[in-house]
Amino acid sequence: MNYISTRGAGAGERHTFSDILLGGLAKDGGLYLPADYPRVSADELARWRTLSYADLAFEILSKFSDDIPAEDLRALTRRTYTAQTYCHVRDDDASGALATQITPLKTLGVENGATLSLLELSNGPTLAFKDMAMQLLGNLFEYTLAKHGETLNILGATSGDTGSAAEYAMRGKQGVRVFMLSPHLKMSAFQTAQMYSLQDPNIFNVAVEGVFDDCQDIVKAVSNDHAFKAQYKIGTVNSINWARVVAQVVYYFKGYFAATQSNDERVSFAVPSGNFGNVCAGHIARMMGLPIEKLVVATNENDVLDEFFRTGIYRVRKAAETYHTSSPSMDISKASNFERFVFDLLGRDPARVLQLFRDVEEKGGFDLAASGDFARVQQFGFVSGRSSHADRVDAIRDVFERYDTMIDTHTADGLKVAREHLQPGIPMVVLETAQPIKFGETIREALLREPERPAAFAGLEALPQRFEILPADVQRVKDFVAAHTGD
Repeated sequence: MNYISTRGAGAGERHTFSDILLGGLAKDGGLYLPADYPRVSADELARWRTLSYADLAFEILSKFSDDIPAEDLRALTRRTYTAQTYCHVRDDDASGALATQITPLKTLGVENGATLSLLELSNGPTLAFKDMAMQLLGNLFEYTLAKHGETLNILGATSGDTGSAAEYAMRGKQGVRVFMLSPHLKMSAFQTAQMYSLQDPNIFNVAVEGVFDDCQDIVKAVSNDHAFKAQYKIGTVNSINWARVVAQVVYYFKGYFAATQSNDERVSFAVPSGNFGNVCAGHIARMMGLPIEKLVVATNENDVLDEFFRTGIYRVRKAAETYHTSSPSMDISKASNFERFVFDLLGRDPARVLQLFRDVEEKGGFDLAASGDFARVQQFGFVSGRSSHADRVDAIRDVFERYDTMIDTHTADGLKVAREHLQPGIPMVVLETAQPIKFGETIREALLREPERPAAFAGLEALPQRFEILPADVQRVKDFVAAHTGD
């Protein structure tokens, strides 16, 4: 398996999974993708249907990481995906034997001839789907660093859930420090407390005076400063990190198996999306041969992606045009992972991708409808829609009243848009993103009651918090990192 940049630099060079694991952007500012997507045979798909989550993860990841010994990779996936970390366990047969359900599928009902379900992805330590990949990433980082006797300073950006998932995955890990940027006063109280209350000496929280896109731009700027990146051993855990994306591919396969009886069936997935990483994993699963009918991209009021999939125009928003919403993890107006899909959409033409994303930086976007390229979107199965605050409140209330199920605000966005794309006879699986407790204010508005709070998080918001407030300035962030690395 060889990895290439979406912008073409280093063509002819070999980059293994381990080579790109600890970094983020390629040297030319592009994103890494496999030179070719591995295809899954019918026999493999049949065999995988009965595997545990950990063993399915091993099978899929081994197709992308052939430089890691199989016994080491299997040990890593089995150490990551356990009932102790992902707490769903159920009686699986008449004998009462317990089987771990890492990502249980909850069927809501049949609407417009389609079975509507939620794929529960928020049973990890921070109650968000980001744990599914981040816990594995933490173990992969520690394994790789120990193997080479190296250290790593992770610089990340979060609009809410990535930060806490990364910090919980990396806390206490040998050879790793985490510097996490988040928009000051733009996350929910629960999300903020999850991150800022951590007192581990290898965790540093930076509240940036701006919006998420400012945080993300700083991370990219540092990644593109190759001298600084090398001197301070900078890595990333944002969804530009390939290992995170490929780890998310696993639950598309697991969700497909749970929603079907045979591999002749097709399934649609609805994905709440801001940075395009989660739905990009679905695109990769489809390219591998998973029988996916539609990939439904659901946005909130920050509808950059919905606008593209409706019109072919990709138009990023300025900070002043970015809405602060009740689904704040999707308050993103520059989808950094989107470049991977555009690379595939354009027939893997790196020169065109380079020019288009220069246009993003210089002109604020690009238009693929005018060139005719947008017509190929249908071949990849993408559709989209947007949701407002009123829509998500209505969806939370409706699902609770109709199905006795409480969902968070982002999942509500996904469900609202999923209902616009139901097809008779095609199961629709909505990817759940977080547990409702993380967005209590909107739950109280919708249901006039408190969301359930796991016992481990009692009194979280009252804990002491440790963080630094900095302006949205690349040099100030570099100075902070340099001052806290011990170099």
